[in-house]
Amino acid sequence: MIGWLDLSAGASGDMLLGALVDAGVPLDVPAAAIAALPVEDVRLVTEQTARHGLGATRVHVHAPPSSEHRTWADVRTILADADLAPTVRDGALAVFERLALAEGRVHRMPPEEVHFHEVGALDALADVVGVVAGFEHLGLTRLTASPVTLGSGSARGAHGVVPIPGPAVLELLAGIPVTAGPVPAEMCTPTGAALLAARVDEWTTLPPMRVERVGVGAGGRDPEQLPNVVRLVLGSADEPPAPGAVVLETNVDDLDPRLWPGVLDTLFAAGASDAWLTPILMKKGRPAHTLSVLCRADAEPHVRAAVFATTSTIGMRVVPVGKVALERAQTSVEVLGGRVGVKLAVDGGRVVNVSVEYEDVAALAGRLELPVKEVLRAATAAAEAAYPAG
Repeated sequence: MIGWLDLSAGASGDMLLGALVDAGVPLDVPAAAIAALPVEDVRLVTEQTARHGLGATRVHVHAPPSSEHRTWADVRTILADADLAPTVRDGALAVFERLALAEGRVHRMPPEEVHFHEVGALDALADVVGVVAGFEHLGLTRLTASPVTLGSGSARGAHGVVPIPGPAVLELLAGIPVTAGPVPAEMCTPTGAALLAARVDEWTTLPPMRVERVGVGAGGRDPEQLPNVVRLVLGSADEPPAPGAVVLETNVDDLDPRLWPGVLDTLFAAGASDAWLTPILMKKGRPAHTLSVLCRADAEPHVRAAVFATTSTIGMRVVPVGKVALERAQTSVEVLGGRVGVKLAVDGGRVVNVSVEYEDVAALAGRLELPVKEVLRAATAAAEAAYPAG
């Protein structure tokens, strides 16, 4: 599945949350990730609303008042201590790192000394973690977006009156197509800009696709110039397939077998999707191996060069191959007081395979001082119960 964001009215964390939930991400997904943060109680409440007659979902982040100004180090500690899936934690860290770097450039200070003010508040923490969890749940293969509308004018922030577009927003969106738009107000917040910069793969008009779902997330204002919404369009790519795949094969009978692990590592670094060895018996009874390497066609020159550089072969077979891949989604389950990532394989809308993330299982087993096999068994049972096949 691919996605496209319509950012003609800008973006904020709550607008992106609303679009994700409106597109079908269960509210429990961002809510569970936010609940894992070791901070005061933060709740999400949805509201059905409209902007210029366009139906939309608005997500309200209810957090207790707080005057605490967290630093980048504080936020890192919060995320490190949170019981989050690794992909969600890493994604949130990437967003806040961009924020710290941008604020540091704006205020001419090291990122570690930056006090986040508004973007370090509880609602911003919730926005970032919730949006990252929502996108991880969708498991998109590609996310594109329109140019970003930023607004114009001025606004009062923690440091006084600041121009719009905000300095941090411009830093975050450097190199990304933007426009002021018709509304003389802030249309893109720093949190929204950081999320977009971290998650969007390409900035473009609506790409060729077969539309399956559309999510509409509303902002807090309702300006007369345009509907204040973010639209998330989800579907399948309707374009020529990506460069095909090939399998490179060669028989090798004169390479020191101790070299093979390093050979395979080099091939993966060169762009191989998979690589494996098959023991064979060649002419005159010589033991040997068939090296098989699967890679995209556009990666073939690099992979081929790596085969010649790391093995003793002087030739290889190149066989074009096709591929059928199931739709995939990332989610998580709670087990033994922790959360473990789960990968789902879907065929025609049916879950056909459920697999827990081994790294999460091993980490949880280490924290609980339990054998990995016990945690793996419990996590697999919880995942299969939560997402039954069929």
